[in-house]
Amino acid sequence: MSLTKVLLGLGSNVDRETHLCAGLEALDAFLHDLQCSPVFESQPVGIKSGPFFNLVVSAQTDLPLVELDRRLKFIEADNGRYAPQRRGLPLDIDVLTYGELVGNFDGLVLPRAEILRNAFVLWPLSLIAPDDMHHGEGKRFATLWQEAQIDQVLAPVRFEWRGRDLTQSLIRL
Repeated sequence: MSLTKVLLGLGSNVDRETHLCAGLEALDAFLHDLQCSPVFESQPVGIKSGPFFNLVVSAQTDLPLVELDRRLKFIEADNGRYAPQRRGLPLDIDVLTYGELVGNFDGLVLPRAEILRNAFVLWPLSLIAPDDMHHGEGKRFATLWQEAQIDQVLAPVRFEWRGRDLTQSLIRL
């Protein structure tokens, strides 16, 4: 079985802890070696809503990209993402990178453009995968974060999953 490293971005602004934990549980059921970044609170970008909790996960998958993306949509749906009466964004899961792929894959552009535009994606990436390369830019995520000039305020927050504080382990609060 051949495994591919994936980096996924997760966010929620509705019942944030519940939906992020549900998303992590669902991901852990079919991904291998799931690792979580610290969790950050950020103001919304591009929508009017309350603040978000965001994190990045690193994992290995044996799924093709299209199947991985399909499963992520099911997890989002299970958490109310596509409910007709929903308010806010209960759970958003984005494929940020899939191995070394660069380009447009059935409408999924990789590496995801938000990596370079949003601090709530790039800072967690720089912590969980500092030496991984952004294959579109040819630079390490840690370097991209050091060079970033993104005008967004983030605050690390305490967040427990399975009895582990995800943020405290990498950031002093």
